[in-house]
Amino acid sequence: MAAPAATLTPPVETRASRGLWGDALRRLMRNKPALLGLFFIAVFVIAAVFASVLAPYGPLEGTLVDRLQPPSQAHLMGTDAQGRDEFSRVLYGAQVSLVAGVASVVMGVFIGGTMGALAGGIGGKVDSVLMRVVDVMLAIPGILLAIGIVAWLDRGLPQIMFAVAIVNVPIFARILRGTLLSLRESDYVTASRSLGATGSRLLFRHMLPNSLTPLIVAATLALATAIIDVAGLGFLGLGPPDPRTPEWGTMLTESTKFLRVAVWLLIFPGGAIVVSAIGFNLLGDGMRESLDPRMRR
Repeated sequence: MAAPAATLTPPVETRASRGLWGDALRRLMRNKPALLGLFFIAVFVIAAVFASVLAPYGPLEGTLVDRLQPPSQAHLMGTDAQGRDEFSRVLYGAQVSLVAGVASVVMGVFIGGTMGALAGGIGGKVDSVLMRVVDVMLAIPGILLAIGIVAWLDRGLPQIMFAVAIVNVPIFARILRGTLLSLRESDYVTASRSLGATGSRLLFRHMLPNSLTPLIVAATLALATAIIDVAGLGFLGLGPPDPRTPEWGTMLTESTKFLRVAVWLLIFPGGAIVVSAIGFNLLGDGMRESLDPRMRR
């Protein structure tokens, strides 16, 4: 009697993994809101980097004869009360917002990441003391804390960047601490500890490299908040000491005097703030979905 023919199972096609970041990038490229956010960010960065090339006029160039002109072919976004081209000032204002936002987030990640690494890596009394400091900082509303720091240090762009960085410090500290605490009892950390790895080696070689993903996502989202905070401090009169500086928040403050006769002075700087903040928020959400397997679409 002949043996029954073996049932052939069609091979299952498997897509080769490109690693954590390769797979995350592939998922990010399929995320339409994230791509839209990336487009907004690209426009924002290009405007900031190439402002001197794209701007038809200088940020301080203008005459009172051309004051409060509506948008036209000569002035795409109109002119302000001093006759300066609003489009040129918005472009140069992107430079201020980009530098202030990136610098404040980098400082916040460094300070908050150091606190979170010490708290989550060492633990014990160090963890208790640092987390109580973080709790006190979180108890103060962020904008009030930033206003207090700028008022104490005096007006200026470096002071604003430092103030916004301090506001973000507790966020980064708690994120990194929580991630490190969740990794302390993982299998590979336990195995390394059983092989005699020191605490510093465990922290810097095994735990920190595997805990940076949430920090990167938080930093991307914090860029949107930083841009809004910088503009908010400028709107409250705590911006650069030179009132001629093309900073979006300061430009909004000046526009309130002419709201009924020159509404474009409010629309264009405000729209620039909104678009840049939305861009970083969309990209941050897309990165979080791409890097977190539990949130895959």
